[in-house]
Amino acid sequence: MQSRIDYAKELYAKLGVDVDKAVDTLMNVKISVHCWQGDDVAGFEAGSSLSGGIAATGNYPGKARTAAELMADIDEMLKFIPGKHKINLHAIYASDLEAGVTRDKLEPKHFAGWVKFAKERGLGLDFNPTLFAHENLKDNLTLSHPDAKIRKFWVDHCIATRRIAEYFGKELGQACLHNIWIPDGFKDVPADRMGPRRRLKESLDAIYSVKLDKDCIVDAVESKVFGIGVESYTVGSHEFYLNYANQNGISCLMDNGHYHPTEVVSDKISSMLLFFDKISLHVTRPVRWDSDHVVTYNDDLVELSKELVRCGLDKVMIGLDYFDASINRVAAWVVGVRNMQKALLYALLFPNGKLQQAQDAADYTQLLVMTEELKSYPLGDVWAYFCEKAGVVGGAEWYDAVKKYEADVLVKRG
Repeated sequence: MQSRIDYAKELYAKLGVDVDKAVDTLMNVKISVHCWQGDDVAGFEAGSSLSGGIAATGNYPGKARTAAELMADIDEMLKFIPGKHKINLHAIYASDLEAGVTRDKLEPKHFAGWVKFAKERGLGLDFNPTLFAHENLKDNLTLSHPDAKIRKFWVDHCIATRRIAEYFGKELGQACLHNIWIPDGFKDVPADRMGPRRRLKESLDAIYSVKLDKDCIVDAVESKVFGIGVESYTVGSHEFYLNYANQNGISCLMDNGHYHPTEVVSDKISSMLLFFDKISLHVTRPVRWDSDHVVTYNDDLVELSKELVRCGLDKVMIGLDYFDASINRVAAWVVGVRNMQKALLYALLFPNGKLQQAQDAADYTQLLVMTEELKSYPLGDVWAYFCEKAGVVGGAEWYDAVKKYEADVLVKRG
């Protein structure tokens, strides 16, 4: 292994790339790992079922049913992930929920178990209000509903979750990203597009009128192009949230499954960072639509990662968002997170200065030659070196341990 990494370092050095610097940089990149892969977005509320255009398909054994089981599965996943990261929670995952507490009455104490879990492992936490899978999701509408009582319930819920996010940030010493996504929209062509968006704006104004510590919470809003049951119109479109975020000094979160299939988020990053200090991302793998497949190492992920590195990793908050119930859920986490890291490592090993010089000199032939040549450079050896420095297994043998965990723990859940 030593001779292979020495050769890789020598090869990359000829291009002016410092392998150790790339590895050290990646070691400090935090990825927000979504908890909902572990239980198919079920959460811990009694009697709730998925709604709002969300579907998890498959019935692989071992779904987490309690906070303790979900935490155990996350621990198993973390064994194979280099570095220290964050766990992204939805409001339906309260670890200490009292009977009868509704979503609009959630408090920091209901998530004390997660804070303890994160502190003991040196992790951060991100947070999301859950505006789906609830009786107050009426007519596919929440914050934009014509009924003021329904809107108030969801406004109060979002205010409550923002306070919880601030609590996470204070307790863990790192800012918590609080992201609002709503499923609101119409199946067929609406008669009134302006009204729902006006009501959504008024609801958001009420939510953000509560001022919190910006060192502890980063507010974000997330758009979507369409969803199941709301194919013709979504209230929270990209244009709506981009303008709202820019006007109100909050983050416009981009999910790469939430745009038209011919759009790519990698092309949006540079434009966004000219007008925002930071951006936030949900990285997923859409297959024909926002299907939330496990993140794989593909061209879209590589191009996204190259843009993140070129524009500045310190300017982005990276989160994952997928849920596949047809495969081992712990393995799905590990595959997705490690692929995100591999793509970032590949991008960090690019001689971006030289490539930019070639572009500015209109030497597009050199640009093409160098870009293509790098595809066969020894990324795998550098990845193994990175994993070794982080104290985790570099190859696919981690799956043997996950299969043992499945046999010893997951299948016994019934």
